[in-house]
Amino acid sequence: MLDFNKSNWAETGLPCGNCGSSDAKAINIDGSSKCFSCNKHTPASANTAAKDFDNNVVPFNSRGVWMDGTYGPLPDRKIKEATAKTYGVQVKYNSDGTVANHMYPYYKDGALVAKKIRNVKEKSFFAEGNIKGSELFGQHLFSRGKYITIVEGECDAMAAYELTGSKFAVVSVVNGAGSAVKDIKKNLAFFDDFETVVIAFDNDKPGVDAAKQVAELFQPNKAKILTLKKYKDANEYLKNNDREEFMNEWWGAKVFTPEGILAGADMWDLIHERDNRVSVPYPWEGLNKFTYGFRQQELVTITSGSGMGKSSLVKELEHHILKTTEDSIGLLHYEETPRTTGLGLMSIEANKRLILPDVLDSLTKEEEFDLFKKTLGSGRVFLHDHFGSTNEDNLINKIRFMVKAYDVKWVIVDHLSIVVSGMEGDNERQLIDRLMTKLRTLVHETNVGMFLISHLRRPSGDNGHEQGAEVTLSQLRGSHSIAQLSDMVFGLERNQQDDDEEVRSVSKLRVLKNRYVGETGVAAYLKYDKVSGRMYEIDNPFVQEDDDEEDEF
Repeated sequence: MLDFNKSNWAETGLPCGNCGSSDAKAINIDGSSKCFSCNKHTPASANTAAKDFDNNVVPFNSRGVWMDGTYGPLPDRKIKEATAKTYGVQVKYNSDGTVANHMYPYYKDGALVAKKIRNVKEKSFFAEGNIKGSELFGQHLFSRGKYITIVEGECDAMAAYELTGSKFAVVSVVNGAGSAVKDIKKNLAFFDDFETVVIAFDNDKPGVDAAKQVAELFQPNKAKILTLKKYKDANEYLKNNDREEFMNEWWGAKVFTPEGILAGADMWDLIHERDNRVSVPYPWEGLNKFTYGFRQQELVTITSGSGMGKSSLVKELEHHILKTTEDSIGLLHYEETPRTTGLGLMSIEANKRLILPDVLDSLTKEEEFDLFKKTLGSGRVFLHDHFGSTNEDNLINKIRFMVKAYDVKWVIVDHLSIVVSGMEGDNERQLIDRLMTKLRTLVHETNVGMFLISHLRRPSGDNGHEQGAEVTLSQLRGSHSIAQLSDMVFGLERNQQDDDEEVRSVSKLRVLKNRYVGETGVAAYLKYDKVSGRMYEIDNPFVQEDDDEEDEF
């Protein structure tokens, strides 16, 4: 068994070729090594394959001398001898003439300070000298130019150099994507004399992430990110003799812009792409003329004064989705029990107010079950049994689960104030801001279409909403974020105190915000039938009253 007693270490803080750690490997005085990250033990014979040290080279550690070799091609990487010699890379051979080791030199201020040695067969590394204090691989060869390319490894550097016709500078970070930012930061001034930096890291998640982080180190418009599409890295392009494809991608590298900033010239594909979201018509034609229907990834807020018919309107909408699409819906009604919600949905199907005991009792069991099968029993309706749990995280988690587990496309949340009342904190505005931000984010994350019910503040003046006062965005209760973060806002207006029963039964449906089209104003007139419990669209019954009204645009 190898003796890994601490006192026997000849060198520590070395990179591990097995797990990719930049400094977890240590070499024992007998030449064996251990990585303290992945616990890989490597015997001395593998680390010092075919020992034949040149005793004339200045010794650097307790093992004695620099490992040395000869110049030659790297056949396993299809790298030419001339390229290897340019970068100072040597090889050592096995007795059968195959390459045992690559030796990559690392410099600092023009002096050789370390060598990274690769065991070709075992694909393992160890280092001689102070590689931590070194420059980038290949940095000593170049001083200025129009282009310089940065890659993840030594062989990628030599491959990219060949692929670009040996015309442009190419360097490599010391220990792959994991050390890229640190390595570049230490040598950032070196890049000042190059016009353009092309970052050509591996086509995998660590490489893609590291490329963006490195690009952020440079001044605007200096860094380009090369997106490798056909192979993982530059050396793979060389091994597959695909210089043409590499150069197409190299010349096509895009100037880096930080996350969230798009260059207009790069947006053709985005502009040419069509919005493939299906617009589902509302059950009211007047509202469709204003909105072109409703879509997934939209947040629609519906508001009114108390007792204006929001719940009736929402139940019409729920039933409409169920009957005109194949989509599943999620219902979160916090002012009523799941049974009440279910009976409300069945009432729309029956054209009867089943919430009234005598009306429900008038049905036979078969009739009642038939209504159940057409609505709740369709397999496309999911309700939140919310008793004792109306806080924000519970709401967000339930919606996310409905979408992921049951493929719910449309969610109705009734209503905002009850959820806010279950949140921790005393500042209502801040609580609403927080919840609205989470709901807006959730809509984009899950692609769900959401209808949110919100209450209003009492308007100024003599007439309240119960007397038909006009609804405005500024009356949304608690926070401007409700209006700001909603795609659509609809308000219901009804004079429930008018002497005329006909007037009391009709609501104006007003579009207060319309991000999709922009048109606002009164879109429809809905009459409530107290026998059937339905809301029907009618022509404007207040023609004389509304003659002077103008829709907002």
